[in-house]
Amino acid sequence: MSMSEIPLSPSSRIEILGLGCIAVDDFLYVSKYPPTDSKIKVNRRQRRLGGLTAVALVAASQLGAHCAYGGTIGEDDLSQYCIDELEQADIALDWMRQLAEVNPIHSTVVVDESDASRTVFFSTKGVVELPGDWPDITALDSLKVLLVDHFSVEAQVRAAALARERGIAVVADLENNEVPGFERLLSLCDHLILSWPFCKCLTGCEDPQQAIVSLWQSDRAVVTVTCGRDGAFFLTEDVNGRPTSVQHLKAFEVETVDTTGCGDVFHGGYAAGLASGRSIVESLRIASAAAALRATARYQQQALTMKKVLAFIEENS
Repeated sequence: MSMSEIPLSPSSRIEILGLGCIAVDDFLYVSKYPPTDSKIKVNRRQRRLGGLTAVALVAASQLGAHCAYGGTIGEDDLSQYCIDELEQADIALDWMRQLAEVNPIHSTVVVDESDASRTVFFSTKGVVELPGDWPDITALDSLKVLLVDHFSVEAQVRAAALARERGIAVVADLENNEVPGFERLLSLCDHLILSWPFCKCLTGCEDPQQAIVSLWQSDRAVVTVTCGRDGAFFLTEDVNGRPTSVQHLKAFEVETVDTTGCGDVFHGGYAAGLASGRSIVESLRIASAAAALRATARYQQQALTMKKVLAFIEENS
């Protein structure tokens, strides 16, 4: 397989690097998800950039952080769509690997407009993981945050270990604990943010607060579990370096249209908050607000900005 590198020189201002999942998501909006053996009218179609890391990076970039994507992508039309979307979002491609005969993940997402739920059908045909020695260590030179997910775990573990040695925050967006090396990657994530369904599966706990306590370890900065409309629960340290009790972050009330990608936007918003020097609690508030806005009709099409997110927080405090 031949490789052609993106002709860019490494940037010294990159604050957030993501190495993981990228996808093309084709959305079908229907009045109600159809039963078996039925037909239903598609009200509208839309194509978007998807993938845990890619969506988080776009959100962080929109909120003012200098971001870079370091995953693997191909030379087909779907890959070019991803490249165009990343470049439009001002995400540097200095560390991206581009290989012939590689494809991004391709998903069809059916959105039920009656309750804003969605069903995702995805294909990983032609998807290639990063090698274990990627990226070059110089990619970490200016970093404040490394975004990791469960894709290309070997490379993610190496990068996370190097980041932790340098005091770089490792923010985790994990959804699959069945991949080899997951436990090692989990142990390296000092800013752990998990959805409640995955966290429940991972820990076996029936309560988010109990699950958070079970995931806490002394070298973590925060453990957060997001619970959709029920907000988020988190555990962090006090000013004396001692773990606090589990705290609750109330969700912002919005008219929800589509929740697809909101969890990834939460991670991107949180990473952007950290990169801007804000505290963990402030960054969680930014993340929550960004995810809430993303779920609305207005911000399905319109870019978020830190100014808009902070104004929204002020208006709803």
